[in-house]
Amino acid sequence: MSHPAEIQLATSVLVIGTGGAGLRAAIELAERGIDVLVLGKRAKADAHTTLAAGGINAALSTMDAEDSWQQHAADTIKESYLLAHPETVRIVTENAARGIEDLERWGMPFAREADGRISQRFFGAHTHRRTAFAGDYTGLEIQRTLVNRAAQLDIPVLDRCYVTRILVRDNVVFGAYGFDQETGARYLIHADAVVLAAGGHTRIWRRTSSRRDENTGDSFRLAVLAGGRIRDPELVQFHPSGLIEPESAAGTLVSEAARGEGGILRNALGERFMERYDPVRRELSTRDRVALAAYTEIKAGRGTPQGGVWLDVSHLPRETIMRRLPRVYQTLLELQMLDITRTPIEIAPTAHYSMGGVWVRPEDHGTGVEGLYAIGEAASGLHGANRLGGNSLIELLVYGRIVGETAAKYSANLGAQQRCALALAEARAEVDELLAADGPENIRALQRGLRDIMTEHAGVVRDELGLVEGLIRLGEIEASTRDLGVHPDLAGYQDLAHAFDLKASLLAARATLEAALERRETRGCHNRSDFPALDPTQRVNLVWSGPGKITREPIPPVPAEIAALMREVSSEGKLVE
Repeated sequence: MSHPAEIQLATSVLVIGTGGAGLRAAIELAERGIDVLVLGKRAKADAHTTLAAGGINAALSTMDAEDSWQQHAADTIKESYLLAHPETVRIVTENAARGIEDLERWGMPFAREADGRISQRFFGAHTHRRTAFAGDYTGLEIQRTLVNRAAQLDIPVLDRCYVTRILVRDNVVFGAYGFDQETGARYLIHADAVVLAAGGHTRIWRRTSSRRDENTGDSFRLAVLAGGRIRDPELVQFHPSGLIEPESAAGTLVSEAARGEGGILRNALGERFMERYDPVRRELSTRDRVALAAYTEIKAGRGTPQGGVWLDVSHLPRETIMRRLPRVYQTLLELQMLDITRTPIEIAPTAHYSMGGVWVRPEDHGTGVEGLYAIGEAASGLHGANRLGGNSLIELLVYGRIVGETAAKYSANLGAQQRCALALAEARAEVDELLAADGPENIRALQRGLRDIMTEHAGVVRDELGLVEGLIRLGEIEASTRDLGVHPDLAGYQDLAHAFDLKASLLAARATLEAALERRETRGCHNRSDFPALDPTQRVNLVWSGPGKITREPIPPVPAEIAALMREVSSEGKLVE
């Protein structure tokens, strides 16, 4: 194939990722009059944010007057098993109401009470009703609202552009390199600052709520190659309710709203098994507990024919289902020809959310590489070892705004931009090398192999033997990548994109397995059957900066006013394998 052209672009701030976090940062920059360019590997109307169903948290007190940001903070830290950074939590919870106001101003259609107040519902492990929503397609409406606002501001968005490297000289960012997935044209983008909002790494498991080719760990790889670090990659949230079939849609979520509205979980024997694991909260227990309970039931042989459990809403009034769970109803009808008003849904735990991610400072989400910021699921610090349902969407808005403001100031105050020919040559050579790769190894087959390894050795429950075995098998796949075959065709350069996805996934998998091996305790989502107890000395973040390089980072104490509102986190009923 002839060598595609290289298109040079320049902008003050480059945003990588067209989901909620990236768009919110871009909107902030544009409203401040700063030159901004947003690019994403998917179409902006189809970013992963659209899949977030249940709702967005803020202590608005519209339903429960006694709610406060302090209580929201206490619930978040308690739920994180004390691994969340208290300052990050304060910033998000204290600025949450403002995030909701921004959305309202831009036309977000929140569900409302008869008197016009924003309606709020309960979501697992919240002390009060503080989850605002729009049916059960909240993320879709937020994404639409942000896409519309970005269009009003004429923010340029490059869809289907794949970033392969962030360009850095002497620990200072000067742009990014990438290619168009359809034409193969290369992009060299000069930028004063780069905002990384390219999602997490849950696609490296076999069952996941992420779709093909998204959340493949791109943020991890881009950050580490630029000189950043990864915090707590082993802390991955498994959502309790992912569909099992059809295979093409395995892991598609059944919104937590289905349990919030009164759905009941049963095993193959018809037992309401959550009574065994959390007799008080039952189906409204925390995600990690519900996922572990379902996993345990399946492991014990009490699972459904396909290796899952039943989620039943058929006892609810049909009208409630149609009004409160329209998307769940529609999805099951489309995927399985199943009518949830009459028939239970077969579900199993599914890899859902990267709670760890790129290491960032709490105050401005800077990565330690000057001019490089990370936000959204790409970043870490808010969720610790268990994310509260509804917290991820508010995080996008709060830190999208803060990072937009910070990057604007950084760009405005930059005296000159230092570039580096060597960094650019390396980025070019990496793409050239892959395009010339004509080996026998099939990229998709290696990706499948990697997902099998992570599912078998780093799923809901882990142990040392399995993790060590996983690392050995990972090494074999890494070695196989030397013989990749990359074949762009008339349909475009997807194969090249998949090769970069694979590189990112391998790095994310190694970080995850190494950190999971290092965290010798059971805490939140991280269950070690060989270390079933929570170890107070391991109240640390594990920071990974490359193969075999992990440091332990202490977490500041929880402020007294917040600690006073926290209820005891019991580890009882936690690991019952």
